[in-house]
Amino acid sequence: MADRHPKLSTEQKALEINLDEQKYGTIVEIGAGQEVARQFFSAGAAAGTIAKTSSAYDMQISDAIYGKTDRYVSLERVRQMMDHEYDLLIERLAERRSRNTTYFTYAATVTAKSYKQTSECHGWLGLKLQMYPGAPASEIVLHVRMMDDTNKLQSEALGILGVNLIHGAFYSPLKPKALIEGLLDNLDSDRIEVDLINFSGPYFEEVDNRLMNLHLVRSWCCRAVMFDADNNPVVPATELRKKNTLVLRGSFRPPTKVHVDMMEGALRQFIEAEGISRENVTALAEITMADLAADKDRAEEEFLTRVDLLTALGYNVLVSDYLRFFRLRSWIRRYTHNTIGIVLSVLDFNQLFDPRFYEGLEGGILEAMGKLFSDNTHVYVYPAKVGDTLRSLENVEVPADLTYLLKHLVANNAMVPAKYYREEHLHIVPGEVLKLIVSGKPGWEESVPDVVAEAIKARTARAGAPR
Repeated sequence: MADRHPKLSTEQKALEINLDEQKYGTIVEIGAGQEVARQFFSAGAAAGTIAKTSSAYDMQISDAIYGKTDRYVSLERVRQMMDHEYDLLIERLAERRSRNTTYFTYAATVTAKSYKQTSECHGWLGLKLQMYPGAPASEIVLHVRMMDDTNKLQSEALGILGVNLIHGAFYSPLKPKALIEGLLDNLDSDRIEVDLINFSGPYFEEVDNRLMNLHLVRSWCCRAVMFDADNNPVVPATELRKKNTLVLRGSFRPPTKVHVDMMEGALRQFIEAEGISRENVTALAEITMADLAADKDRAEEEFLTRVDLLTALGYNVLVSDYLRFFRLRSWIRRYTHNTIGIVLSVLDFNQLFDPRFYEGLEGGILEAMGKLFSDNTHVYVYPAKVGDTLRSLENVEVPADLTYLLKHLVANNAMVPAKYYREEHLHIVPGEVLKLIVSGKPGWEESVPDVVAEAIKARTARAGAPR
């Protein structure tokens, strides 16, 4: 983990800011009360920090202050709030307060638990701030999910998170990873998730937001982050909501022609089977961080390389810390009630049907399979060449005592053989391709898509260029 200050209580963090004569700002919160402001007032000496607090709950009032928006709990709205309040702060106080003042605006717009609330409890939080007196403003914006059962608990968690964000921004400005690692200080990880973060502005020009979003998973701020086909971090709920989802799990070191065949063939079969359009399917390539190497920083950079290559192929990418397949499926089910398809190689059966893989589960492999196929989920099984033999769902071998479990899954259409595959590519083994790339030997280009080969060559050339 990145270097950090010793862990402080929420009250200690709020008081430290309150006693810092240079820090002065506005706190505006919509949707769960004035919880962040309350933390600063309860800590004492808040007059030295808080210029103004506000909550514009009425939509017409909110529109009159911040301008109209299509969605009130959105990135657009939180930025409207930050910009409006920060500009007012500078306009009204910059010439009156000490030139040593560093100004900030904290804004939050959330939909928290209520008597009528049935949809997901989530929100957008933003902080616009100067990193030193007179500096142009920089921003930190994040998306959160609240999992507590009551409005009171959700509001309390948001108050703690807001203090952590403000404190981390001021006292870890050159260490964004340390800021991330402190976001859930004094909070249990099952109360709130941060599933997207974005640093912007002149002070964060060198920050790679993709790397910061990977660090959210490493720091237990969330269990998975998502990148769209344009290689931008995105909110999973937005991308998956009301969509059918097809996910291909792999290490993708590197992405090969077999991976493309698996995704495209399963996508074609998925659309045919479900009678749906391509526009209503989110195709995901998923990589698990559960097997991170000992060198964490280097591993994160290597993960980003794989994300780059997969998005270059036009896929959305999910990076998770889920080792077991059914937990990945449960995560997707949070966001959509539509059909889920999972694409696996028949070679994955060595793990999927290994009882040791489910040690610790009370129901063992039966519990795992029940959760994997609990509703409207299908696994598309892609064949593989083992020596001269074509292994497929029809002739794959599993432990003798699990034979009837496999037959049950096949008979109930939970496991489906891949209809579309290219046998001429089945000899490709990603590990062997990687060895050729690392050794500099020729021939590996034939095993990967052209866009992947070009990207790998360009990256290799940059790495070997003199500095």
